[in-house]
Amino acid sequence: MQDVKFNKILLFTNALVPLALLGFDALRGNLGANPVEFFLRTTGVLTLIFLLITLSVTPLRKYFGWNNLVKFRRMLGLYAFFYGFLHLITYSIFDKSLSLSAIVSDVWQRPFIAVGMLAFFLLIPLAVTSTNGMIKRLGGKNWARLHRLTYVIAILGVIHFWMIVKSDVFYPALFGIMLAVLLFYRIYNARQKPKAKLAAD
Repeated sequence: MQDVKFNKILLFTNALVPLALLGFDALRGNLGANPVEFFLRTTGVLTLIFLLITLSVTPLRKYFGWNNLVKFRRMLGLYAFFYGFLHLITYSIFDKSLSLSAIVSDVWQRPFIAVGMLAFFLLIPLAVTSTNGMIKRLGGKNWARLHRLTYVIAILGVIHFWMIVKSDVFYPALFGIMLAVLLFYRIYNARQKPKAKLAAD
């Protein structure tokens, strides 16, 4: 139990390191010619990274027997939400000056903004239901069904990234490949369960 607590503190601290580095670079004026765009790109990429790490917990736990990983999944998912929130706030305040009409117009005119917005708003119910109390209220099965939205959100996130970069698609493609592997694992595992049940019967 002590090890889990220590590891959670370690994860909590390390997950904030990218933000601390961004803040340090911002103070020194090292965010390039367009600091807002740099911050937007970085927080967007961090959101995707934490989403994919969260989705990796179950395969790693089952394949390597690292059962303690499940104790960190919630925190990883909340960090995905946290960086997604920073991504949205940066866009809304520093890019659009909190102008609702400008944001609505941007969503309408630029499809990648709409895709990103949808991905974030789908993250909200997952963050809200991440507590033990909400798991009990929803019931384990319903909670698990709801949190399968993480895959949909990750797909939308990769599409959002792909649409932004347009020509240099190396990194979106890399995220897409990693997500495809995780999706393949989930589909394969889901198909194996009925076979295992039939064999047991």
